[in-house]
Amino acid sequence: MSLNILITGSEGYIGQRLINRLAEQHHIVGVDIRSANPSHYHYQQMDIRDKAIGELINTHQITHVIHLASVMQASDDHQRDYDIDVNGTRNVLDASVAGGVTHFTVTSSGAAYGYHADNPAWLTEQDPLRGNDSFAYSYHKRLVEEMLAQYRSSHPALQQLVLRPGTVLGETTQNQITNLFNQKRILAVKGSTSPFVFIWDEDVVDIIRQGVCESKTGQFNLAGDGAMTLADIADALNKPLLQLSPWLLKLALTIGHTFGLTNYSAKQLDFLRYRPVLDNRALKEDFGYIPAKSSREVFDFYLTHNHEQL
Repeated sequence: MSLNILITGSEGYIGQRLINRLAEQHHIVGVDIRSANPSHYHYQQMDIRDKAIGELINTHQITHVIHLASVMQASDDHQRDYDIDVNGTRNVLDASVAGGVTHFTVTSSGAAYGYHADNPAWLTEQDPLRGNDSFAYSYHKRLVEEMLAQYRSSHPALQQLVLRPGTVLGETTQNQITNLFNQKRILAVKGSTSPFVFIWDEDVVDIIRQGVCESKTGQFNLAGDGAMTLADIADALNKPLLQLSPWLLKLALTIGHTFGLTNYSAKQLDFLRYRPVLDNRALKEDFGYIPAKSSREVFDFYLTHNHEQL
């Protein structure tokens, strides 16, 4: 059955891969702030905070929304970032409810659990969402998920699928995590193993496609099997592991942030120290998807295609 699907953030990394999978069978409407003129789907350059998104939903009789749009890298304008992430999501939700949309998929993040010393070794979907106030991306993901929970209660007719990916890697991935791998040394906090869970970008796309086409509901962690410590990553990259004590790293981040050498501040030390490690059993057993690659295989795939840059 052909679906009418609205995708926010359609011109982004995952959005474009997803459209390539969906456009042949379904009517796709893309929304993004970038200028684009695609031939194989309808595109509207639009901010997700724009009330006109409701008209778009009505005009195209949208039944399914895939909400990918998000501020990935915090700017100096914290209020703007909050407005896009939180109020923008609220605007898309309100338009979806008013327009009779039946299914709403949103890419949240494992960051919604927060970076805490007392996080369990493996986080499940039943663990509380404690996104850190000091880390805007994590904080906003938590606020958005709290909002989604409210809408599940007040608007049960709008089915929800909430996905919490770990670190997404693929052939051409470039993000703040891969920037860590590009350095001459791999930075680590002494006394912390800092495990990473990775999910292949093609697995993410397949999970979203399956979730939308089968109108699946619930909250699911997205991660390949297993995890890699920073020591494992440094070894795979054949780079030295630089382990600094927390106080020294805090000082280095303070100086680096002050002089514009890094986007991370001392307040975000826990981003490196207490990584959320995602359990993927619900994805496999309840959602019904087995990731094609483990965390290690995802990283090896990324490394194979990016070894010259690393």
